[in-house]
Amino acid sequence: KLIGALEQPTRGMYLITKLGEGLLQLPEEKALEKVRDLDRDYYRQQRQRKLSDSAQNSSRQIEDSQPSAEVLADTESDKAATGSEWKAQLLDRLHRLSPEGFEKFVLYLLRRYGLQLTHMGGSGDEGIDGIGTTPLSPVLSSRVAVQVKRYAPQGKPIGRETVALFQRDAQTKGAERAILVTLSRFTEAARKAANAASPTVDLINGDRLAELIRDDGESGVTLQPTVSETWFERFD
Repeated sequence: KLIGALEQPTRGMYLITKLGEGLLQLPEEKALEKVRDLDRDYYRQQRQRKLSDSAQNSSRQIEDSQPSAEVLADTESDKAATGSEWKAQLLDRLHRLSPEGFEKFVLYLLRRYGLQLTHMGGSGDEGIDGIGTTPLSPVLSSRVAVQVKRYAPQGKPIGRETVALFQRDAQTKGAERAILVTLSRFTEAARKAANAASPTVDLINGDRLAELIRDDGESGVTLQPTVSETWFERFD
């Protein structure tokens, strides 16, 4: 992995690179020799980089303490890319939707993740805002019930009683799984109750909802891409 023969896009997943494929085509002795050479080159580059960084740090200490315009621009860009301000803005905007509008948005988002849902809503929904199925495999699905709570992001958390009542309502609808979504958060007792009875309830709080919206990429949130300078060093 260090010499670039493997890359790890996510935890537990490794992909062989073109370099790795080339090594596999070589006779074993030549491949091992090549790996040792690449390994030495890698650690030599690491030592040179450390020396270079040390020299740059020393140089910065004697420079004028006032940051340049480019540094200030980069800093602001980093804050915008890595900060959580977008989450607060997103949750505030969702809270300004009408209760029915928020229900429709949540069901839209869940459909984006593969669920097949019908919007219930209204005064006669019996505690269920959406009902449908979620695919478990190409030949197997599960009936799922959805409840949406448009609580204020910094408001009162949802407690055990709300979760337990939703479980009973979902059960009467024949649901095997359930999803409870809020802009707020859940108490620890609510989280325990979610798995203490059937159907089990997947709890999605405001923070998790924001991440699902971001990861979908086409539901009102766009983030600026970030370039990792060091990632490309594997090709040098």
